[in-house]
Amino acid sequence: MTAAPSSPLSPSSPVSPSSPVSPSSPVSPPSPHGGRLTERLVAADRAGPLTAEAARLPAVRLDGRGLADLECLAVGAFSPLTGFLGGADYAAVVEQGRLASGQVWTLPVVLPVPAEVLATGPERLALTDQAGTLLAVVDVEEVHDPDPVTEAKHVFETDDPAHPGVAATLARVGPLIGGPLHVLRLPAAPAELGPRLTPAQVRAEAAARGWRTLAGFQTRNPVHRAHEYLHKVALEQVDGLLLHPLVGETKGDDVPAALRMACYRVLLDGYYPDERVLLSAFPAAMRYAGPREAVFHALVRKNYGCTHFIVGRDHAGVGSYYGTYAAQEAFDAYDAGELGIQPLRFEHAFFCRRCEGMGTSRTCPHPARARVQLSGTAVRDLLGSGQLPPPELSRPEVARLLADGYRKRREVA
Repeated sequence: MTAAPSSPLSPSSPVSPSSPVSPSSPVSPPSPHGGRLTERLVAADRAGPLTAEAARLPAVRLDGRGLADLECLAVGAFSPLTGFLGGADYAAVVEQGRLASGQVWTLPVVLPVPAEVLATGPERLALTDQAGTLLAVVDVEEVHDPDPVTEAKHVFETDDPAHPGVAATLARVGPLIGGPLHVLRLPAAPAELGPRLTPAQVRAEAAARGWRTLAGFQTRNPVHRAHEYLHKVALEQVDGLLLHPLVGETKGDDVPAALRMACYRVLLDGYYPDERVLLSAFPAAMRYAGPREAVFHALVRKNYGCTHFIVGRDHAGVGSYYGTYAAQEAFDAYDAGELGIQPLRFEHAFFCRRCEGMGTSRTCPHPARARVQLSGTAVRDLLGSGQLPPPELSRPEVARLLADGYRKRREVA
């Protein structure tokens, strides 16, 4: 695979305010990782023969993570990957955070297949959802069976099975297969999640709006005032903002994706300039890999056309496995231009009662007792007990949606 062209953006260079964009200004988004979007959706004239062939192939039912990975590969979000990693790429990614070619890629994208399915040595496999609906065909170019514990230690920096990413890795059944993917249809997506724009669609929309710079924001948590503060600081310096909440598989106690998307919509309606913000669901599954996943999320957002990526406190972390700013520090390991996207690093934001507004330790001089800040876990605990988050933490429209959502969950339980 070829490396993406060098970019003038570097992980450590400061962000300068954007100048206004005139209608005649050329709009040139960053090249995708690897130089082009590797979309894997099969052309209409090939779909019929491939569907007929798939009916004769051994079938593998994909779990939540497999479905999410299939969609990301299909639309080019995981460019430059054309399918699931073979042995050489897998080993390089796990041990070095790079593909075998040397290109930066920090998380393994793999497909475990039960050994009995591979017993006859098939050259191709059909991939379906849990209901048996055919989605894709994958070429079986190689089969490899690496040690999941070794993978966990490298990728998650721990082999503790209490870590959700480690638990998912250790729970894999069967060896891994590597090979290109040929996608016939995308997995079904609930309508309440709203639009899930492809990288090509986001790039086209950004160009139509004349945005030369675009900051991406990723979260698996419900949006709150600290997030809003980061968004608006970023909007002072870039042309557009891609709000890109992750809606793939997450751990069981995370706020459901449909509820999180509803919170974004109500917040955007009242507090953001519509012409400068784009909201779209991000179909990927959460790995909880901390620093490695932060870099991964940035690379993927480059594929969506982002020039900048917001990296806050403990990005993609869980529990106390990673340092507060380890995800931000991970970007320092790369040479200028190697990632092709610029991280926007933010300290933990909070509401200060003395300042009567949002800030961070870089802008607020007041002691901790004047600050209102809650972790995502603390917010979930409040909601779980029927309490509203305080107005300093959450806009009232968002708080009411969250409380109502959690009330309905308790009634069902």
